[in-house]
Amino acid sequence: MATLEKLENNRVKLTITVSPEAFGKAVQKAYQKTAIRYNVPGFRKGKAPRKVIEGMYGESAFYEEAFELVWGDAYDAALAEHSLTAVDKPSMDITTIGAEGVVFTAEVQLKPEVTLGAYKKLEVPEPDFAVKDEEVLAEIEKEREKSARFIEVERAVENGDRVILDYSGSVNGEKFDGGTAEDQLLVIGSGSFIPGFEEQLVGLKVGDEKDISVKFPEEYSAPLAGKDAVFAIKIKAVQVKELPALDDEFAKDISDFDTLDALKADKKAKMDEKAAKNRQTAIENIALQKAADNAIVEVPAVMVDRQINYMLRDISYQLSMSGLSLEDYVKYTGTDMNGLKESYRVEASARVKMQLVIEAIGEKEGVACTDDDLKAIIAEYADGSGKSVEEFEKTLKDEDREYLSDNVLARKAVKIVTDSAVLVKEDAEKKTAKKAAKKADSEGESTEKPAKKTAKKAEPKE
Repeated sequence: MATLEKLENNRVKLTITVSPEAFGKAVQKAYQKTAIRYNVPGFRKGKAPRKVIEGMYGESAFYEEAFELVWGDAYDAALAEHSLTAVDKPSMDITTIGAEGVVFTAEVQLKPEVTLGAYKKLEVPEPDFAVKDEEVLAEIEKEREKSARFIEVERAVENGDRVILDYSGSVNGEKFDGGTAEDQLLVIGSGSFIPGFEEQLVGLKVGDEKDISVKFPEEYSAPLAGKDAVFAIKIKAVQVKELPALDDEFAKDISDFDTLDALKADKKAKMDEKAAKNRQTAIENIALQKAADNAIVEVPAVMVDRQINYMLRDISYQLSMSGLSLEDYVKYTGTDMNGLKESYRVEASARVKMQLVIEAIGEKEGVACTDDDLKAIIAEYADGSGKSVEEFEKTLKDEDREYLSDNVLARKAVKIVTDSAVLVKEDAEKKTAKKAAKKADSEGESTEKPAKKTAKKAEPKE
């Protein structure tokens, strides 16, 4: 049994009562579980009767453990009794506890109510993802680049050439870690090395040696940031790129097709398929954003904080693929963990609001996850994991099934919004204006946001 008191900011205080019978059973279980902790003269450890232990240590000897056994079920029952959904752990306080039972309070943040606005028949600018011929040719050109070979030439280095060189870097006459290499490949003009390095190689020939002076950019990691450096280099080879002819033989070499036209047709078909998916995603994103903008909801800070932690966990995983830790990343970007978290607060809040709006749409529309829906999404995830459905199902816990069920509900709600969207063609003038505005926004964005900076290595790299 529980009484409810509404507090500010969508918080509530539940006063929950656990009956003497229920608490008495919990005390007995607590005794059975913890009796071995008590040393009682004349009894083997764990064998002393409950009354004897309570006589020595007090009647409340097992109350703390007993409370831990009962509060969870009592709290869940109280939430269910009042049809509440909590989004955080409760803050609890015991009012009375003893043979007469337990009375405790639990203050908790509730899932916020969403006031939906329009979410059907929203006007969405029809995105243009039509694949152009020049885009297909650009993809073919990438294949040519992969098949290119480099031919050594006897002439001075020019922009675009690939050189093989040795180098040894020093700062104030002292060599530094990572500043020395032999037979290093470098394409002149690629921007792979420190600014000013590649330009000073133009005009040199095989066998030439030269000291190149450069300055490490301020954003390089300590201790080289902003330092002047000298690299002693030697040119060992100058090479030019030779691309294969764009003909039927090229198509045969890189694919199962006999003609260049057939290769182009296959490329276009695959690009069309990808473009169709991107088009649908664009429509979905715009429609959902409009639905979220039309809704009113106060997003609790605790949900935003949790979303930020999810986002940082994803970033940490991505960084680990490059051998970096999140702590290293924070150092490289010149911020601290709190600053990094705050840089994601606006985005995290928007994500939580979107999630809440999608859930509210699903509830209003009465969407449901059927057994067939659950089987289908399990099969989908099993395929993505490379396991059979049977193998994948063995790994699923109750919370995993709940997650997949929620995923189904969200997809159905999103489909309601997207399928009802009204596509509106934009005229050329509006498209041009939007592109110009987007470009202006891009150029005007602050570069100080820590999460968007990238750490660079201190030494030249290929």
